[in-house]
Amino acid sequence: MNIDDHAEELASDLGVDKAEVKENLQNLVEYSVPVEEAKRSLRRKYGDEGGSSSGGPTAVDIADIGPDSGNVTVTAKVLTAGQRSIRYQGDDHVIREGELADETGTISYTAWEDFGLEAGDTATIGNASVREWEGNPELNFGESSTVSKAEDFDVPYEVGGDRALADLSPGDRGRNVEAKVTEVEERTIDGRDGETEILSGVLGDESARLPFTDWDPHAEITEGASIRAEDVYVREFRGVPSVNVSEFSTVTELDREVEVGGPTRLSIREAVERGGAYDVELVGNVIEVRDGSGLIQRCPECGRVVQKGQCRQHGDVDGEDDLRVKAILDDGTDTVTAVLDRDLTEEVYGGGIEDARQQARDAMDQEVVADTISEKLVGSEYRVRGHLSVDEYGANLETIEFAASDDDPAERARAFLQEVEA
Repeated sequence: MNIDDHAEELASDLGVDKAEVKENLQNLVEYSVPVEEAKRSLRRKYGDEGGSSSGGPTAVDIADIGPDSGNVTVTAKVLTAGQRSIRYQGDDHVIREGELADETGTISYTAWEDFGLEAGDTATIGNASVREWEGNPELNFGESSTVSKAEDFDVPYEVGGDRALADLSPGDRGRNVEAKVTEVEERTIDGRDGETEILSGVLGDESARLPFTDWDPHAEITEGASIRAEDVYVREFRGVPSVNVSEFSTVTELDREVEVGGPTRLSIREAVERGGAYDVELVGNVIEVRDGSGLIQRCPECGRVVQKGQCRQHGDVDGEDDLRVKAILDDGTDTVTAVLDRDLTEEVYGGGIEDARQQARDAMDQEVVADTISEKLVGSEYRVRGHLSVDEYGANLETIEFAASDDDPAERARAFLQEVEA
């Protein structure tokens, strides 16, 4: 059933105007309230406590829950419990969220009311609705649901939110991390209450480095500080997990220094299959320098590369000169495009913007700069460090370090053969 059908059914049952019901229902659904929960909410609003499907929700194992499961009852252990503030129709609302588990599997949840659930609790949650969130089922429960303590049982999953940075995934809620603030800056953004001050930067521990955003700046988050941040949630940012610190997060400074590891060394295939990776190191041969490298022009308004004086967003513009390399890196497992900014491009080119302009003028051909870079890079092996994103346009590495590899190919081949034989 679509929204129109649901609204017509509700209006008929309640004896109210369909257009009014549809508007209220659509607002709730657009705010990510599951449609069945939204319908129950509207029935209560109009004084109809009946009208729900008979027979009650079915008790199920978590492994059997799918996006189309409708209303269910589950008995599960709370693995993590966090909270976050969201805004709906001008009002702030605090939701509780985290992860549940039984012997068969795990599922994320959103509680629209405070049921007092904490990590380690075991509860039976009745009349919970299921929605799809980022391709997976998610349990939602609110006023029309029941939550009661249940007999404790063991689950084959870790209870509690403590995680290393490398173990975080987009969609995680109620996580706790201990990390060092390796980079931080204050920024002003257009928030839901107008201009808002936030902090952004990079956290690091022995396992990985990840970007973070602090939406309610905590005084403890300063460059070089080792901190414990409790009740953080994780979103995807440019294809990698990003740690989000909120007003409900607790941040304390540690009395020890967190050691920060170097970049994660992966094969290109491993990095691509992850769907993205932050601070990753790849080693491979440059097999091609792609079009759009060398001396390029950017739009002075948005920074996009312009072609023949045309910006896709701003039309005719006087482009500003810049240098860039888009090099295809191949390690035998897969390929990735390593994108070098002006500073790194100047290093591999051996000159700056003015040198590139002069070479292009002398040759009466702008492409000569890219040709020079290609002659230097293609066929050689490089160690490349950066941040990998994977999307419909392919795998691209935002490069922060680019240097000739000192790896021994013969040793790498022997290690590969030993792995195959094992």
